[in-house]
Amino acid sequence: MHDAYEPVPILEKLPLQIDCLAAWDDWLLVGTKPGHLLLYGIKKDAGTNRFEVTLEKSNKNFSKKIQQLFVVSQYKILVSLLENNIHVHDLLTFQQITVISKARGATLFACDLQQSSSGEAKLRMCVAVKRKIQLYYWKDRDFHELQGDFTAPDIPKSMAWCENSICVGFKRDYYLIRMDGRGSVKELFPTGKQLEPLVAPLADGKVAVGQDDLTVVLNEEGVCTQKCALNWTDIPVAMEHQPPYIIAVLPRYVEIRTLEPRLLVQSIELQRPRFITSAGSNVVYVASNHFVWRLVPISIASQIRQLLQDKQFELALQLAKMKDDSDADKRQQIHHIQNLFAFNLFCQKRFDDSMQVFSKLGTDPTHVIGLYPDLLPSDYRKQLHYPNPLPTLSGAELEKAHLALIDYLAQKRSHLVKQLNDPDPFATSPLMEGTPTIKSRKKLLQIIDTTLLKCYLHTNVALVSPLLRLENNHCHIEESEYVLKKAHKYSELIILYEKKGLHQKALQVLLDQSTKANSPLKGHERTVQYLQRLGVENLDIIFEFSPWVLKICSEDGLKIFTEDLTEVETLPRDKVLNFLKEGFKELAIPYLEHIIHLWDETGPEFHNVLIQLYLEKVQSLMKVYLSSLPEGQTPVAAGKEAGELGEYRNKLLSFLEVSSSYEPEGLISDFPFDGLLEERALLLGRMGKHEQALFIYVHILKDTRMAEEYCHGHYDPSANGNKDVYLSLLRMYLSPPDVHFLGPIKMQLCEPQPNLQAALRVLQLHHSKLNTTKAINLLPANTQIREIQVFLESVLEEKAGRKRFDQVLKSLLQAEFLRVQEERIFHQQVKCVITDEKTCRVCKKKIGNRCASG
Repeated sequence: MHDAYEPVPILEKLPLQIDCLAAWDDWLLVGTKPGHLLLYGIKKDAGTNRFEVTLEKSNKNFSKKIQQLFVVSQYKILVSLLENNIHVHDLLTFQQITVISKARGATLFACDLQQSSSGEAKLRMCVAVKRKIQLYYWKDRDFHELQGDFTAPDIPKSMAWCENSICVGFKRDYYLIRMDGRGSVKELFPTGKQLEPLVAPLADGKVAVGQDDLTVVLNEEGVCTQKCALNWTDIPVAMEHQPPYIIAVLPRYVEIRTLEPRLLVQSIELQRPRFITSAGSNVVYVASNHFVWRLVPISIASQIRQLLQDKQFELALQLAKMKDDSDADKRQQIHHIQNLFAFNLFCQKRFDDSMQVFSKLGTDPTHVIGLYPDLLPSDYRKQLHYPNPLPTLSGAELEKAHLALIDYLAQKRSHLVKQLNDPDPFATSPLMEGTPTIKSRKKLLQIIDTTLLKCYLHTNVALVSPLLRLENNHCHIEESEYVLKKAHKYSELIILYEKKGLHQKALQVLLDQSTKANSPLKGHERTVQYLQRLGVENLDIIFEFSPWVLKICSEDGLKIFTEDLTEVETLPRDKVLNFLKEGFKELAIPYLEHIIHLWDETGPEFHNVLIQLYLEKVQSLMKVYLSSLPEGQTPVAAGKEAGELGEYRNKLLSFLEVSSSYEPEGLISDFPFDGLLEERALLLGRMGKHEQALFIYVHILKDTRMAEEYCHGHYDPSANGNKDVYLSLLRMYLSPPDVHFLGPIKMQLCEPQPNLQAALRVLQLHHSKLNTTKAINLLPANTQIREIQVFLESVLEEKAGRKRFDQVLKSLLQAEFLRVQEERIFHQQVKCVITDEKTCRVCKKKIGNRCASG
């Protein structure tokens, strides 16, 4: 409680009993029981709470009975209920202006003065005449009927306007009458044990309605607008609203309360108070039968000081808004009180409410974070000051506080991120004057993100990773690193390092954790995934941290360089190949196979290297194979060997045959002269040296089938180097060169012998691919005429077949030509005669008049 008003006696021991009061400006009207009307002038002494009271007028013959008074200073009139009728007098002379004859027998009236947006006043009045309620409005110095009378369920005891409704209290119940043209009536609730109802208008257009010692606030719909009713210490007999206070006259004292927050502010003990009236803001009179007091408000500054001491911040805020200070001073004080209010809410452990207030105020988030233990660096935390000692938080309370802070910081973060590149200056307000604030948006974001990280570690660890993965995450590296290590959150630590570009630190943690039994990062899988995402700009780091994976699991390690990811595919393949050849040569072959067969690498250097690696592997395996053969046993055909030798030799043969990107001229010198003849033949064929290749097949390997397959693969009638490949095979059969044709072969070979039968077979099967004249010239002189005849018959038959085919094709083309010509002639014979009477199908006009579509 605090002192809001000081009661100052105005009239003491008045000899006449007071029946009603009215006031305006510096004037007080007192209606007495004998019917005297007294007018007093009230002037305040400067610098004191004393008043000079002067009886300005005394009208002893005003009426026999003064029941109710109401002053309308805007119209300079006094509305009164005299001897159960409504009278209107001039406020200055007390001369009667009018009497409402229809209102004879009235027991009660209520006036409502509305101010329009243009400043014009509109006066309405409702009058209770027995069980009738009459409505009037003031115009041209007289009251006129507003609309028809309403019939009430009982005789009204108390009335008040509520916007476009009238709240009426009867002996037992309250009702609401709507001014909707139909006079809709809504029953509200009983009056309670006290049979005298009480309805008082409020400054915001609502009404306060009493039910015994309770008071509720209703709007024009009859709906209660407050969560809880005001609870008085006794039953009020009269009420007056002086925002933010509501003043009630109780049988023994005057009680002052607030609606929001619901507080008992002050109790003023007076001698049997009965009446209360107001002359405007902060001018309140209370009267008993023979005494009148004025409730003089204590200065707002004093009240605010007292309220702040009592931690009644909401009421202090309402009073601060009513002060007459300059706008700047008022804003500053309001801001200060709001900060104290938010701080007090936090101390009361109303964390969500506190954060909402801090958010609206724009308080520096670091000052809010400082309310919590262990969230700010100790050096910075020591610079912050607070109005009172901070509460000690732990357990469930601390978790609840952290959750409220998370919501607050997330909102602040979102706002800051949007303004990060804003050129306008940035400022926040301190919680306590003189406390330093953060001036940089980026610095503040860093503190907010780091604090969010700590809060998530305390409340919901699952949210740590999404925070760290944000592209614009501003977590302080060292501080975040410390808390994550302390919490043993190494997976999240890896994400932090990755987003901050600290890849070596991340990979070192992965290496350290890979051997720990209970670590979620045990093994090499996370390292492989991490290295795959680094890309070409971090190639040195990839080469630094991949060896340990390649050593323990070469298959998974190779995926660092072969996974189907853009970052992996764009790695410089020559550098990767050199890296593998230097330290992990056994992986160079699968790497080259991957980039050539799956990534379609066509670079000659890679194809050459793969062939060289195949060759080295085959040669080493071949030595073992040959040494293991029993004496006198012939090696099996190329590619038919068992085990790795057969696998790699097949790969070499297939690659030499399929690949078109290697350079045979530079490779052939690597192949030995005493073995791998099939491979040498393929290289010679790629170089266009068909006779040397065929020599190997025919006279060294003695495999005519492979020789014919070779010719079939290389024959191309449109290429000069390949169109006579079958002729070369024929020559190799009929006129073989000597054994030194290939050069210094270390193998012991027999002198090549002609093979007429194989040559004749070529003439029979492939006569269409041979030059007939050259083929006949190659035949030896002793060749039988029958064999030559068969060859020539085959050639002639093939030529005749070709001729017949060409003749048939010519006939078909000629027939098609004639058909098209006939169709052309047919269409050209069609005529269309256009006359002046012909109508256009598009514009429907006669063509002779030049239609629009033409």
